[in-house]
Amino acid sequence: MGKQLIIAEKPSVAADIARALGGFTRHGDYYENDRYVLCSAVGHLLELQAPEEHDPRSGRWTFRHLPVIPPQFDLAPIDDKSGSRLSLLLRLIKRKDVTGIINACDAGREGELIFRYIAQYSRTAKPIERLWLQSMMPAAIREGFASLRPNKELLALADAARCRSEADWLVGINGTRAMTAFNNRISESGFYKTTVGRVQTPTLAILVEREERIRSFRARDYWEVHTRFTAKAGEYAGRWFDPQFKKEDDTERKPERLWSATQAEAVAAACRGKTGTVSEETKPSSQLSPLLFDLTSLQREANGRFGFSAKTTLSLAQALYERHKVLTYPRTDSRALPEDYLGTVKKAMDMLSGARDYAPHAKSILKNGWVKPNKRVFDNAKVSDHFAIIPTLLSPKHLHEAEHKLYDLVVRRFLAVFHPAAEYLQTTRITTVGGHHFKTDGRILQNPGWLRVYGKSAQDESENLPAVAADEKVGVPEANAVANQTKPPARYTEATLLSAMEGAGKLVEDDELRAAMEAKGLGTPATRAAIIEGLIYEDYMHRNNKELVPTPKAFSLLFALKHFGVTEITSPELTGDWEYKLKLMESGRLRRGEFMDHIEQVTRDLVDRIKDGDIPDTAYATVEAPCPKCGGVVQENYRKFQCQSCDLSLWKVTAGREWAPEEIAELITKRFVGPLTGFRSRMGRPFAAGVRLTDEHRLEFDFGQARSADETGNAPDFSGQESVGACPKCGARVFGHGAAYVCEKAVGPARSCDFRSGKMILQQPIEHMQMQKLLATGRSDLLSRFVSKKGRQFKAYLVKTPVGRIGFEFEARTPRATPAPRPATAAASTIRRQRDNAPPPAATKRAKAGAKLPTKARRKAA
Repeated sequence: MGKQLIIAEKPSVAADIARALGGFTRHGDYYENDRYVLCSAVGHLLELQAPEEHDPRSGRWTFRHLPVIPPQFDLAPIDDKSGSRLSLLLRLIKRKDVTGIINACDAGREGELIFRYIAQYSRTAKPIERLWLQSMMPAAIREGFASLRPNKELLALADAARCRSEADWLVGINGTRAMTAFNNRISESGFYKTTVGRVQTPTLAILVEREERIRSFRARDYWEVHTRFTAKAGEYAGRWFDPQFKKEDDTERKPERLWSATQAEAVAAACRGKTGTVSEETKPSSQLSPLLFDLTSLQREANGRFGFSAKTTLSLAQALYERHKVLTYPRTDSRALPEDYLGTVKKAMDMLSGARDYAPHAKSILKNGWVKPNKRVFDNAKVSDHFAIIPTLLSPKHLHEAEHKLYDLVVRRFLAVFHPAAEYLQTTRITTVGGHHFKTDGRILQNPGWLRVYGKSAQDESENLPAVAADEKVGVPEANAVANQTKPPARYTEATLLSAMEGAGKLVEDDELRAAMEAKGLGTPATRAAIIEGLIYEDYMHRNNKELVPTPKAFSLLFALKHFGVTEITSPELTGDWEYKLKLMESGRLRRGEFMDHIEQVTRDLVDRIKDGDIPDTAYATVEAPCPKCGGVVQENYRKFQCQSCDLSLWKVTAGREWAPEEIAELITKRFVGPLTGFRSRMGRPFAAGVRLTDEHRLEFDFGQARSADETGNAPDFSGQESVGACPKCGARVFGHGAAYVCEKAVGPARSCDFRSGKMILQQPIEHMQMQKLLATGRSDLLSRFVSKKGRQFKAYLVKTPVGRIGFEFEARTPRATPAPRPATAAASTIRRQRDNAPPPAATKRAKAGAKLPTKARRKAA
């Protein structure tokens, strides 16, 4: 008797199916019983690849090779891990006793794409059926298998999935190649990779538009009048406002603002020392708990609370799901649960009742019967491919600090959503003094409701106002005009950028396209973190503490695309148009060929407009430093920084990094700038370096190596500098010099010491304060932005070694459960460290960190 092969999207889903159907025996990474063979992918296993004769990697990035529009697409494994799982699936598909295949990937467009690529790659002709699940409850799984959908019902969805993937490839590959080919004209090295994409470019446009508003902002002075009132029962504060105020287009105008110091002082003088009358209104108000987390809202909350990047939050949530199995699937855009999940929620509450931190709240929920049908929480219509992120029935063990923080966020949100609303009494008090009105707000928390989960009490959350009797006059002992200034818009953080990406559909003017994007936004919850990291990696923006700041490269790209008239790829409207057409396709109202013909035309137009475009060398900015050659004015155009009086010119791009005008000004003034990050070697590897302007007005990298002018000629003059500390080798003073910290006796013709340590070590900037601490105490703070030669980021302390060099000391790992003792060899220790992906402990290894690296090694490290 033949068997059916079930292919799930993730190992956890395969395990759920095995438990629900029963009778399976596990064989490594797959299961088998009398009726079924059960295996899974691990998310996407395959990616699009053009046939060899159309592969863009086989040709130069020039317009002669564009556009790249292959007649069909091949598929290739994404990586080695994907390849090994794919080999297993292919072997199972080809088994002679497997007579049919059940697509059990997630119910949605991406799940369909994952399965269809596997089926296409295997070239199977075996019949296919579709398992369509909205819940992973055992009963729902069994019901799904009892009503499998025929393959023909899902062909339209499969077409839409393939079209979205191929369209992204065509626009991304061709847009990137075309912009790179154009921008190679402004690069000193002749190659300047400039990536373009349907999601990344509109996201970048959101950042640049905000930064342009910040740069063009001009602060305006305004005044408020603040008063202190005295009543029989106590004092309270008030703020003047205009009761006749009407909203205007000028968002800076508000009812409490006065735009003249004279007017504000006059109001304060008219009220000071007088008495006022009081009227007030008190009404009840309530505040519901926030909804359950989807991935985007979890990333926003974790960024705001803990400063976690979107990538870090996704990584932690994935570990809590896969390794610890204490959270449900994190890559979801749903904030509700299936309607049949009440029983599971109650079991989760039972589990949390045994946890010290959560027990009082979980027990209260169960005791009061607050887990009940509620469309705000349980609604199948609001559940897409996956439901909201909630705790599973397993109690966590051995979580490290960051994992515990994220788990705690999810659990407390889960507990809060089943509590009643917080209830307040809201009081608005208006005090009138000689025709001037002052507003005071007060709030009394009567029932904390869900706020109890976060430790909030009535006392913490109440803003009490002293009582005022009927007809009581209040005194005005203080009235002051307070000067202030309007503030520019805030820069985006990851939290606010994620919100902007999620709500990008609101920026689309066309009603149909806006409706198509309503539930989508830019990117998906699973891809938004990668989009942000990609923009940082491609040097389109930098993280500055929590803020995201677009780079000169970002402004140049948006300037060029606007100049070429390629505006559709800079706005969310392209995504809106695609979503609208793909939904038509899913419902059978648009053919796949018609959509792809449209995409091919969009691609050709995109390449042609960039190819035929030209940006004149019109100056649009002036460098705030005189020309080092003739003292003339240096101006910036699209390609170069050019002196208007002589032949001095500096390319806008050096080693794949675009210069900012302020960096050029510092370079011209000081003949040195840096260390700077964002450079790329000819092999595409990122590196950091200082840059010098030579006497011939050429740019030269400085990796902290010895400079002949300083060490064989005159010694540099350190008299105007502050020393960062004592040399660990000879005790003399150490100063910042170029791209390094050097001992004063290690430079000049009479050198007697060789201490030198880079200001940038493995792409981690070593700030003045950290070097001071290192030299004074023997150890820096824990630094988190080192990058290994394999491209992995790691944390370490910098320490002084006994011989006066600078080394690494790695953070001690939090011990997990203590295993039974057993003999260990050095080889076994090494294997365990490789398995845990951790650096060796400080006690066994201290790596040299730039103090005595040879020049070539320093360049590689940088």
